[in-house]
Amino acid sequence: MLKTVTFTLMHFCIAFAVTYALTGSIAASGLVAAIEPLCNSVGFYFHEKIWQRLEGGAMLGNARPKHAWLHHQA
Repeated sequence: MLKTVTFTLMHFCIAFAVTYALTGSIAASGLVAAIEPLCNSVGFYFHEKIWQRLEGGAMLGNARPKHAWLHHQA
């Protein structure tokens, strides 16, 4: 969850800066910076959850993923 919060804060700053650079409007920048990152953060959260399920479903039992450094049981 901390990853999502820090991502949101970073995204807020970027969205504000880009919108201000394009419009010169603090009001428009604030609105875009408040709405757009929050929408993306919700999408990011569910994106992470879906990938966790997909990655977890690919590993049945105690099998190691193909990208693991060690391919043998210790």
